Amino acid sequence: MLEWTVTEQLLSAWRTEHERPVHGWDFSELADRMESSDPPWSYPALARAALHGATSALDMGTGGGEVLIALSSALPEDTVATEGWPPNLTVAGDNLSAHGIQVVAYDAEKDIAMPFQDGRFDVVLNRHEAYDAAEVRRVLSHDGRFLTQQVDGRDFAETQAIFGGTSAHPHITLAHLRGEAESVGLVIEAAEEWTGKTRFADVAAFVRYVAFVPWEVPRDFTVDRYATQLVDLHRSGRDLTFTRRRFYLRCRR
Repeated sequence: MLEWTVTEQLLSAWRTEHERPVHGWDFSELADRMESSDPPWSYPALARAALHGATSALDMGTGGGEVLIALSSALPEDTVATEGWPPNLTVAGDNLSAHGIQVVAYDAEKDIAMPFQDGRFDVVLNRHEAYDAAEVRRVLSHDGRFLTQQVDGRDFAETQAIFGGTSAHPHITLAHLRGEAESVGLVIEAAEEWTGKTRFADVAAFVRYVAFVPWEVPRDFTVDRYATQLVDLHRSGRDLTFTRRRFYLRCRR
């Protein structure tokens, strides 16, 4: 009876973590419950360099607009953002309206054609967002620049051993996206990939993290559906360290 009560208390706490609304891509609430190594490059520095001299820019998949706001001093007056995840769309609109940045609803995984005219932007930024290489090239101005940082499809591969399933995005690798970019006529200027680690203090922190990034676990993930695996993970005392994989690609039309 006691064991059942303890288990139910754990599951209840994990449900709360997983079901609590998320707002944008702000992971600050996990600052003391999660440790992560970082790539050797700085995405903001790469973005600022790409934006130098631009008169128009597009930020694809802006999340809640947090990263774009941090770049505000480098942004041209003509800056537009897209967001395709409904929970983030309102957050991004609220956050970016104060900076005069319009947020357009667009999901590259559902709607291939972007709602912009040919050659519309000098720079297209993309951080951890799906995209169609031909569409990116189409909306770039002559000699326009494209910068993307991506989460490799093999990110957090350890979750597959815990919960089963396979990667939701196995094609997201530097080699594959580099080949796509070259196939549509984009010129590769720089590219780099990196592998690091993320460690969670406990299962509750892990469950909260995947509320932000649900693609790291099976599509049908809920605390109740995977209760057995989560409880086993908790009782095992396993070190909750997972492999992070990132890469970036910088191109020019």
